Amino acid sequence: MIASDNRDADTRRDEKGLLDLREKKTRTGLVTPDVKGARNARTAETRHAEFIGLAGAIDLELVFAEILRVREIKPATYIGGGQVEELAARIKDEKVELLVVDAALSPIQQRNLERELAVKVLDRTALILEIFGERAATREGVLQVELAHLNYQKGRLVRSWTHLERQRGGGGFLGGPGETQIESDRRQIQDRILILEKRLEKVRKTRELQRGPRDAVPYPVVALVGYTNAGKSSLFNTLTGAAVMAQDLLFATLDTTVRKATLPHGREIVLSDTVGFISDLPTDLIAAFRGTLEEVTQANVILHVRDVSNPDHAAQAADVLAVLADLGVTGETTPIIEVWNKIDSLADPDALNGIKPAGKVAATVPVSALTGQGLDTLLAAVEKHLAQDAREFTVHVPHTSSADTGWLYANAEVLSRGEPDESGTMFTVRVLQRNRAEFLTRFAGRVSPLDR
Repeated sequence: MIASDNRDADTRRDEKGLLDLREKKTRTGLVTPDVKGARNARTAETRHAEFIGLAGAIDLELVFAEILRVREIKPATYIGGGQVEELAARIKDEKVELLVVDAALSPIQQRNLERELAVKVLDRTALILEIFGERAATREGVLQVELAHLNYQKGRLVRSWTHLERQRGGGGFLGGPGETQIESDRRQIQDRILILEKRLEKVRKTRELQRGPRDAVPYPVVALVGYTNAGKSSLFNTLTGAAVMAQDLLFATLDTTVRKATLPHGREIVLSDTVGFISDLPTDLIAAFRGTLEEVTQANVILHVRDVSNPDHAAQAADVLAVLADLGVTGETTPIIEVWNKIDSLADPDALNGIKPAGKVAATVPVSALTGQGLDTLLAAVEKHLAQDAREFTVHVPHTSSADTGWLYANAEVLSRGEPDESGTMFTVRVLQRNRAEFLTRFAGRVSPLDR
């Protein structure tokens, strides 16, 4: 975790003269480099606003935040020498302790900036790792974040740590400053990585065992995915009655949560809320959280939640689809329903007419997780696409065959139930492929197929 070096709480007093025992926040500067000629779907201003939101996701005291216009990326410091000097003066004057940079810095660039600015420097990847490290709550989440941290650090050993120059390794002309220490650190990190991977494999196997009873039923899996802060957890809570943390905060939830929900005609599904995505999500994090994201890869239907009140929602949707593609999930492999969330926040409701799906989708449904608007339509869309491999039938059940009625409710989707007459009751049902043979055998002579 990031923490201020100055923790002398006993020397600080509040306005009433009482001791202030709260940990002092780290005074932080934030810069978003805007590289000339760089291809990016977002403007520098929208990227800057998002990066400020990232910094606000952990307990930092933001002293200044600005966009730096960069003509070309400098191999040594990423930004220009004059900009480094200006930042150094500002950091000194405003007593800043940490600088976060919205870019992927090389180890040498990070080290040179720290030396020139005399403060700790974090790039975008490191900041996201810090946020995940602070938010991880479950054992699996903690292990995943530590694994991502170590993989990130492993690539930053060479000439990135000043203490490595205090030792000389090897002998003769083959030895070099810090060589022995570098190899020692790399070996320790690799050993720890292997331990974490083994522990995560055990957690994964345990999760498979826990999933076993669910797969035996089985309930269809509907996975919620989306850009961080798109409203996935709010939608999840509304649909399931759960109490997953949902705040106007980037990465409010990290750990996958699973709950049952009921569709309009009584069919039960498993709804899964996953970690939010973000642009330039560190590849180490994607790899570390691959086990958690198994719910997405195994889903029958995916709900891609988009915050259509955000002016940058099109670029955000593209980032989500890129992560899904990295997981092997596309609109060709799994039905994707785009959920256009937060329509209650649109200044102009007609703006929905100008929104286009981000890729191949099964349907688009405008909703408001806050007010509940459109949720009935969403559930109906889920029900429709879960029934793609199903056929509809009418079936007659005599009054003396109550067990048949129970079978229908347990193994088929009952769409309607007619008024009982002297001989029995007529049902309209939807039967999935896996149950069709048993259904036709059990109700032989009493079934009529309907045109789909």
